[in-house]
Amino acid sequence: MSALLFAKGLLLGLAIAAPLGPIGVLCINRTLERGFWAGVAGGLGTALADASYALLAAAGFAAFATFLATVSTPLSLAGGAFMIWLGWRGLQPSPVVATAKVGARDLIQTTAATFLLTIANPLTILSFAAFFAVLGLAKAGGLANATVVVAGVFLGSLAWWMLLSGGISLARTRLPDSFVTWVSRLSGLVLIAFGAIAIGSVVVSLF
Repeated sequence: MSALLFAKGLLLGLAIAAPLGPIGVLCINRTLERGFWAGVAGGLGTALADASYALLAAAGFAAFATFLATVSTPLSLAGGAFMIWLGWRGLQPSPVVATAKVGARDLIQTTAATFLLTIANPLTILSFAAFFAVLGLAKAGGLANATVVVAGVFLGSLAWWMLLSGGISLARTRLPDSFVTWVSRLSGLVLIAFGAIAIGSVVVSLF
């Protein structure tokens, strides 16, 4: 039973992390600009946020659904604004630096940014709730089962970001700096678009 729950948790973590959304764009951008560990730091923030939602859901799926209904509007607004801010910063990329020169502070900031972005992203929240129900994890009660599910979600999400960062980091060594700059600007525009859509969906729902 525990092995099955862990496998479902891994699958959920991979399924939530794999689609290319604002978090993926940001992690790719950080990997291109600053190297493998910067991308992994971004993935760690996302994996921690996914594990946090898994913990809430495992603690009580009905309560989790009620929580989502309560906070979806403010999170959409906050997440949209945060995406727009990150996108604006991406339009003014910092110089490309070697991986060895990226300090601990930069990695912590990247982890914090992706954690907040994932927590506040309404699409991630809704997808998480849907997958949790489809995989039957809402019925997995008990502290031991909840721990197994949360661990699976965390490791599945982190594994995806490590694979993505590794692939992008290898490609980075074969690309000119101008390509990295243009990708940074493009990712900035994508983040701004995601942010505008998130805020726009709230405005439309009010009318």
